[in-house]
Amino acid sequence: MENNDHVALLHKFSIEKKPYSLQSISQGLINDTFLVLDVSRPIFILQSVNTTVFQNVAGLMNNFGKALDYLADADYAKIELVKTLDGDYYYETSAGECWRLMTYIDHSTAYNTTTNPIIAYEAGRVIGKFHQLLHTAPIKDFEETIPNFHNLQLREDQFKTALDNCPSELKVSAEKAIDFTFGILAKLKEWDQEEIPVRLCHNDTKLNNILFSKHTDKALCLIDLDTLMKGYFHYDFGDAVRTVVNTAPEDEKEHHKITFDKPLFEAFVDGLSSNPAFLTAKEIDLLSMGVVLMPFLHGIRALTDYLNGNIYYKVAYENQNMDRALSLYNFTQKALDQVPYMNEVVKEKLMN
Repeated sequence: MENNDHVALLHKFSIEKKPYSLQSISQGLINDTFLVLDVSRPIFILQSVNTTVFQNVAGLMNNFGKALDYLADADYAKIELVKTLDGDYYYETSAGECWRLMTYIDHSTAYNTTTNPIIAYEAGRVIGKFHQLLHTAPIKDFEETIPNFHNLQLREDQFKTALDNCPSELKVSAEKAIDFTFGILAKLKEWDQEEIPVRLCHNDTKLNNILFSKHTDKALCLIDLDTLMKGYFHYDFGDAVRTVVNTAPEDEKEHHKITFDKPLFEAFVDGLSSNPAFLTAKEIDLLSMGVVLMPFLHGIRALTDYLNGNIYYKVAYENQNMDRALSLYNFTQKALDQVPYMNEVVKEKLMN
C-alpha cells in the first residue's frame, strides 16, 4: 500500500479532512504502525491489525474499546479510538485489511530497554495501575483474542509439530535450542498455577509497550491492547521483568551482554508495590515463575517459527528467530538462577 493510500484511509475516520503526512513506526513485530502528522505535529496513530495473527478483529476491537472506558485516571493517560464514518472501531478495506486510528499522546516515548531505575520503577507502577483500573471490568465481557496465548502445553505441542516436520538441516542448526527447550519444559511443569485468580491481563507487557513522558520519565499508560484478555498476573509481571532487567535487545547475539540487573528488578517491584495491595499470597509466590515462564514462551515461539520457516514474526534476516530464541533462552536460564533472590524480594516488598 502506497503512502497516498494510507492518507486516503484516514478519510474513512471521523476526523477533519486535511493533507496529513505519515511516518512509519517500525518497532512492532506484528502490526504496521504509522504516526499521523498535521504539518509537523503528531496527532494520531494509524495501525493495521494483523488478521493472520488476530482472526477475530471485531472481538479484538470490542475488547480494546471496552478497556479504554476503564483505563482513565489522574495517573493514567487516556487513549481514545477514533471511530469510522460508520461509527465502527475499525475500517476494513475491500482487500480485507483492517485499520484503526487512535489519538496520540503528546510528548511521549517508549524504550526497548533501560538502565534507568526510574524507568524500571515507573514500569512497575503503571502495570499495577493498569490492573487496578481493570479490576472491576467483567472478564466475561472480553473475548480471547488469541485463545491459549500463554498456554505452555499448546506451545510445546506446536514446537514438537514443527520439529517433526522441519528440514533436517534446521534441526542440526537448532540443536542447542532444542535441547534447552526440552530441559526447561520439564522444570516449568513442576509449577502449579491452578489456585490463583484469573484477571484481565495485557499479556504483552514488554517495556516498549509502555509510554513514558519525555520530560519527566513518568509512565503514562500501556499501549498495544490487542492481547488484552483473561490471564494470570504473573504473565504481565514476567513479561515486563524480562525486558526491564535485561539491558540487551531481544535478539542479542553476544550472550555475555544479557543481564539480570538486580537494582532494576528491585526498582520495578518497588513501583508495583506503590499501588494499593491487590495480589493474593499465592500469586506473589508465583511471580518468580512468571519471570522464567515468559521469556521461555517467547523463546519457544521464536524457535517454532524458525523451524516453520519464519511465517509468524517479521525477520530482518534468515536466522533472526534463532537469535531471538537463543537470547531469550539465555535470559530464561539467568532468571531460573535468580528464583530464590526474586522470591525474597517480592515477599519483602509485596506481602503486607
